[in-house]
Amino acid sequence: MTECDYLKKRAQFSWDRPQKYNFVRDCMAQWVVSQPDATALYWTNPEGAQYRRSFAQLHEDAARAAAVLTELGVKRGETVLIILSREQFWWELVLGCIQIGAMLSPGTIQLTPKDIAYRMGAAKASAIITNAELSSRVDEAAEQCGWTGVKLCIDDVDTDGWNSYPQLRAEQTPLLEYADTGCDEPSLCYFTSGTTGNPKLTIHGQDYPLGHKATGGFWLDAKPGALIWNLSDTGWAKAAWSSLFAPWLCGAGVFAFHGGAFNADDTLATLENYPITALCAPPTVYRILVQQQLADKKFHSLRRCVSAGEPLTPEVIKIWRDQAGMQIYEGYGQTETVLLCGNFDGMDVKSGSMGLPAPGIDLQVIDDNGAILAANVEGDIAVNIAPANKPAGMFLGYKDDHQRTKSVYRGNWYLTGDRAYRDEEGYFWFVGRSDDVILSSGYRIGPFEVESVLFEHPDVVESAVVASPDETRGEVVKAFVVLAAGRQPSETLAKELQDFVKANTAPYKYPRKVEFVSELPKTISGKIRRKELKEREWRDADEKI
Repeated sequence: MTECDYLKKRAQFSWDRPQKYNFVRDCMAQWVVSQPDATALYWTNPEGAQYRRSFAQLHEDAARAAAVLTELGVKRGETVLIILSREQFWWELVLGCIQIGAMLSPGTIQLTPKDIAYRMGAAKASAIITNAELSSRVDEAAEQCGWTGVKLCIDDVDTDGWNSYPQLRAEQTPLLEYADTGCDEPSLCYFTSGTTGNPKLTIHGQDYPLGHKATGGFWLDAKPGALIWNLSDTGWAKAAWSSLFAPWLCGAGVFAFHGGAFNADDTLATLENYPITALCAPPTVYRILVQQQLADKKFHSLRRCVSAGEPLTPEVIKIWRDQAGMQIYEGYGQTETVLLCGNFDGMDVKSGSMGLPAPGIDLQVIDDNGAILAANVEGDIAVNIAPANKPAGMFLGYKDDHQRTKSVYRGNWYLTGDRAYRDEEGYFWFVGRSDDVILSSGYRIGPFEVESVLFEHPDVVESAVVASPDETRGEVVKAFVVLAAGRQPSETLAKELQDFVKANTAPYKYPRKVEFVSELPKTISGKIRRKELKEREWRDADEKI
């Protein structure tokens, strides 16, 4: 097959563009009619517990969650922070928020009280949902910022100020009404890191799920009877892609493994022992898996493997194909968008390429004036958002930040912030990021966040944080640190700084590498030249190779 086969499929693709949309009413409820007993959620854990929920059961559970939220006073348009891992209740509570028209803001369980306090204020949250283990962090955060919203715990609790979801859930009858939400009403709020300042609040509308029509049908191979396993954390937008909207939009089931840290043996055993048809994992996972003995593994149901979050090296793709017998289909998109580009059925896969634009996406490489560039000329990756071309699922903007929102547009183009070129056949080839955001194991980490924490340490005068190459994670955080007078560099101090960052922000942000320097390179105006430090890191790595 050639790319022409895929282009024919693209030409037949069209977006659904209703004026009103509620995912629970217009998607989930429809599957209750056509395939009520089909598996919607297949949940398990390391102890071997297994729970299946049909579309009919999950729809009822979501309606009960909607009733609980309504009873607690959560209203249409208000923001609900949900800080959970892959607990079973996560899915029904997400759907419950959508059903009543509340705006949901997911967060990772690694958030510190300081992180949570910022989110409470920035998102103007009226409620927060978490588990018993994290409730003390929420209480500390609420005290820090004076937050007095609704607190809901998914575990049985007997603590002042907290409501027990299991208890309220048992008392409520399912809510039968749906908010008749417009497509441009806010539905999701994701905090995503930038190179400067605090995390951005990326707002999506109620039509965001519709933008994953191509994600499910073309990339994940989602359809009735399929079972999709996505390894992304629930706090990230990738969970909305492959653990929520794309599979269910296509009538497929979602598989969930609620365990601790990633373990290669557990992952491979899960793929062997469960009827998983598609695996969605970040490059870090594949880099680790190909180091295992794959030849004797029997993946009886698995037929689709996809990767996103950062580029995957051709070597890893080749090893996986040779030993596991399957192609890894890479995909490219952002928190602000849906799937923009990738490798799909019906097209030739060029090793190392980002692939071709996704169905319904007019993706181009443009110059500073917004003109489309010729083949093999590097420029900015951009999405055509003119009214006739705008894809479903594009973000509405950054909350309460008109200037930042304005900065990502160039005429009728949305700028992804990444650089690439296209070859003569239209395939995209990634060059690099236009900013300094660090992508480590699929996590986006803004240098400013880490630098701000380091500055709070009494021994640190200033620091610069950049991406440093890493064979397993792709990139890791490296901190160049200037010490206060009288302090001497040492491995002990480096470890102390690493622990300090872990204790004062989400642990995944800590610098895995620390280098002490006497001064930092700066521009004439005094700005730190992170780019210079980053280029040195990658150049040194290439020379070692």
